Amino acid sequence: MRMSRAVNIAFFTLTMAAVFGINSACAQPNPPEEIILIDKASFLGGIQLETTIYKPPGVGPFPLVVINHGKQLGDPHSQKRFEPLSVALYFIERGYVVFVPMRHGFSKSGGEYQFHGNSAEMAGRDQVRDIDVTIQYAHTLPYVKKDITLVVGYSEGGWVTLAYGASKPDQSVRGIVNFSGGVRDACCIGLLDEMIETSKKFGAQTTVASIWFYGDNDSLFNRYVSNRMFANYAKGNPNSRFIPYGNFSTDAHLLFMDPNGRIVWEPFLTQFLYDVQAPYKAINLPYKHVPQ
Repeated sequence: MRMSRAVNIAFFTLTMAAVFGINSACAQPNPPEEIILIDKASFLGGIQLETTIYKPPGVGPFPLVVINHGKQLGDPHSQKRFEPLSVALYFIERGYVVFVPMRHGFSKSGGEYQFHGNSAEMAGRDQVRDIDVTIQYAHTLPYVKKDITLVVGYSEGGWVTLAYGASKPDQSVRGIVNFSGGVRDACCIGLLDEMIETSKKFGAQTTVASIWFYGDNDSLFNRYVSNRMFANYAKGNPNSRFIPYGNFSTDAHLLFMDPNGRIVWEPFLTQFLYDVQAPYKAINLPYKHVPQ
């Protein structure tokens, strides 16, 4: 990546922020959301995945973004429907339609979450089909483009996104975006080492571009872990970049969900979209991030 191009993208991003800033008086309220159930066939019978859709103005067809949630403590079925507005609004402003599926066993989605002990690899691969099912369903809709898809994940959803990239992703996928990805469980102290080793396998099996965001004060995945994960991954997939953005607030693991985090990740993500030849310019007025 030439420095002049990177500077131009950063300048464009900052200029658009000044003209159409998040706090601008012309900002719109949150976009409408649609909640649907996507059918997923399985050996034990079909289940449905609770999915939130955020659509930009117009009739499309729009490029597609799939955003994958993390895992909270407790029963996954008690986990609330994921509403990653800060990142979703960024993509809607660029003309993307955003699908946010709750994977099997979470919230109102059918099935049961499977615990895989110290196997970080299986913890990721067990959930990748939910991403594929979501993409295939989206491609049946007239307002979704079938040739441009980005897959984004946060926390355990970031790890599942990496696993999806290593599992023959849909041909429309231009890139994968990992925010603080990983898998943790209080009972399994070996998972961090497993993640470091599995990252080598995931990288060797991935050809699409990726971008990783990790902070210094991440309460779940410290820089010792994330640095080694990425180093192993990049050996197999050199078309990847690591963004070590330092400290963020009291816990860098919350960057993805915090509206104030956007100023940190937006220039890097915009450059990434440009590099993978996906739409990167803001074409819609910004939205106010109004808490739900």
